[in-house]
Amino acid sequence: MKKIAIIGATSGYGRELLNILEENGVSADNIFAVDTDSPLGTQISYGEDVDMDVYNLRDFDFGSAQIAVFCVAEDLTKHYVPRALAKDAFVIDCSGTYGTESDVPLIISGINDDKIKEATRGIVALPSPQVTQLMLPLQGVIKRYAVKRMVINTYMATSVCGKDAMDELFNQTRKIFMNEPIVDDETVFHKQVAFNVLPQVGEFIGDETKQEWAMNVEIKKVLGTDIKVHANCAIVPVFIGIGAFVNVECGTEVDVDDIRNLMRDTKGVVVFDKHVDCGYVSMNDVQSESDVYVSRLRQDVSVENGFSFWSVADDLRAGIAQNAYSVLQLILKK
Repeated sequence: MKKIAIIGATSGYGRELLNILEENGVSADNIFAVDTDSPLGTQISYGEDVDMDVYNLRDFDFGSAQIAVFCVAEDLTKHYVPRALAKDAFVIDCSGTYGTESDVPLIISGINDDKIKEATRGIVALPSPQVTQLMLPLQGVIKRYAVKRMVINTYMATSVCGKDAMDELFNQTRKIFMNEPIVDDETVFHKQVAFNVLPQVGEFIGDETKQEWAMNVEIKKVLGTDIKVHANCAIVPVFIGIGAFVNVECGTEVDVDDIRNLMRDTKGVVVFDKHVDCGYVSMNDVQSESDVYVSRLRQDVSVENGFSFWSVADDLRAGIAQNAYSVLQLILKK
């Protein structure tokens, strides 16, 4: 098997990808765990019985790996991807850094696998976890019902902003209970995130935030159509996961029962929709799950041909790591 380097092995995305690789029987001998500023002797667990050495990114020789999966921030991705490509390592970008470039395929496995053939630069990108989470349940619907517009409201856990953001939520929560000031723990969001909802994810680009802008661009690129998208993104005081209400407008008359069946038949999607008290899936229910869950599916009577649904998923595992593993399999087959 080809050697795989996981860049950002100790990040949330990196750890989940390592878990998935181990669960699928990939030997630790075929993996390089790489991270920034890792002191000599640093190790990370791989399954229950193996501890892997963590290589320092600054000194890592990309020539020793045939595939490099980047699970680090945009600045590090921009700096080190050219080094990997120069050593002929095939790159999977999980950071969104290269996803908007016209000659870099943006892939959600199961939806546009054929785009792997267009990776002429030796690099593919993955969309943001919320886009993967929404596109998976809709893939059969889009083919049958000519979707023309989506309005998306996402409720995103602090994990989408990294470990420091999760730590900030924890520290603020603890200090509030202890009646201590939290001003020193407002460095990531610049506001109180504990027991609060923040209608900003990323910096502003005009009237939109970066995540709202990215969702619009990524959905259009994945589908290869000029579908209309309006996204609203907020941070909620949760550690892991993304929840989203989605309103979909179609060009043909919709049958909600048929849509429910299409979603049920989609690999990686679980429909749990009982329309009774607690007959839905919440963000807390999906941590460490690889599937995307759908509930609250119903007709949207405010438009002529519309429906809406609620979706939740573990952004680290289902949103990025599972897609990265599936794309990795496409590359190995190619």
